[in-house]
Amino acid sequence: MQVYILFAHPSQKSYSKLVLDAFTQGLTEAGHRFEIGDLYQMKFVSEMNEAQYQREIGMDPSVPVPEDVKREQEKINRADALVFIYPLWWSDCPAKLKGWFDRVLTYGYAYDYDENDQHVTQIQIKKALVICSAGHTEKHLEETGIADSMRKIMLNDRLLGVGVKKAEMVILGGIMPNDDTYRHPNLLKAYQLGKNF
Repeated sequence: MQVYILFAHPSQKSYSKLVLDAFTQGLTEAGHRFEIGDLYQMKFVSEMNEAQYQREIGMDPSVPVPEDVKREQEKINRADALVFIYPLWWSDCPAKLKGWFDRVLTYGYAYDYDENDQHVTQIQIKKALVICSAGHTEKHLEETGIADSMRKIMLNDRLLGVGVKKAEMVILGGIMPNDDTYRHPNLLKAYQLGKNF
C-alpha cells in the first residue's frame, strides 16, 4: 500500500517526531511504501491568499490551483491511504496542518456538485489514520468532550466529508514533561499501528 504521511511539528526533536519514526518503522516492516510530507521542513504556506480565496468562492474548477497545492494533490492521488501525525494544540491540529486542509482540499478536487446538487469528489483514498499526541490523557479528553469534537472535525468533516472511505483517530495522551508514564507505551502503539496498517 502507498501511504502519504502528513507530519506537522516544528521540531525534529519532538515527541511527535518519535511517533512518526515508530510508525514508519512499523510500516516498513509490514512492507508498505510511504512518502512523508513534513509541512514545516518543506515550508508549506498555510495561509490562503486572496487569489486562491477568489478561486474557491468563484467555484470555477477550471481556474488553476497554486503549484504547491497541485503537488500536494498529486501526492494524495498517488496514495492509497493518508496518515496525519501531529501534536494536539488547543484541541486541534497545528495551524500549519489546518492551512494544508484550507488550501489543498480545493473546489473541483475535494468537493464539487453534480447537476442534482449531490456532492462529488476526486479523492479516492481507501483509509486515513490520524495520530495525535496530547499532554492530557485520552481519558481526560474523552470526559471533557474534547476527543469527540476532535473526531467530528478531523474525521467527519476534513476526511470522510471529502471522499475518504474509512477514517480513524488515535490519541496518544499523557505526554507531559518529566513524566514518562505514557511515553514508551504510546511509541509502541504507534509502531504497532504502522505494523498492522
